[in-house]
Amino acid sequence: MGKTRKLTLTALLVAVGTLTSHAFFIPIGFAKVFPMQHFINLLSAVLLGPYYAVMQAFTVSLLRNMLGTGSVFAFPGSMIGACLASWLFMKTKKTYMAFAGEVVGTGIIGAVACYPIAVLLLGQDAALFGFIPAFVFSSLAGAAIGLVIVNVFLKKVPFGRDLHENSTHNSRF
Repeated sequence: MGKTRKLTLTALLVAVGTLTSHAFFIPIGFAKVFPMQHFINLLSAVLLGPYYAVMQAFTVSLLRNMLGTGSVFAFPGSMIGACLASWLFMKTKKTYMAFAGEVVGTGIIGAVACYPIAVLLLGQDAALFGFIPAFVFSSLAGAAIGLVIVNVFLKKVPFGRDLHENSTHNSRF
């Protein structure tokens, strides 16, 4: 996939991520889980590779914060999740590894990375592992949806040519 197509797809995923960030939610108990960013992170990790995936996650987080629909906690979670998901997919060529990377990167590492932001920058009292349950549920839901859709796309012949290429190696698997 050429750079123009990758940049165009990244822009499309940024637009979808920004517009749907609070449109779709899954009620889990007393909380609402917003899985769209994790879904888009998994798609961009598999389709575009690490550089475009992290760029997409940063841009969506920035736009959501500028529009008032996101929080500063979106930055570490989405960017770490996109980076780990795309790196694991790049190394293994397995979509389930991208799923695991998104869940671990966002749900655990990204949640722990939010602690210093809450305490130092925002001055809020927060527990070190207080963000993990919400981040894990959200990333599990979104990455699961993304995993199903990516696996369906990989089986379709028209999508096969572009989806089997990775931005780093640019080779088929």
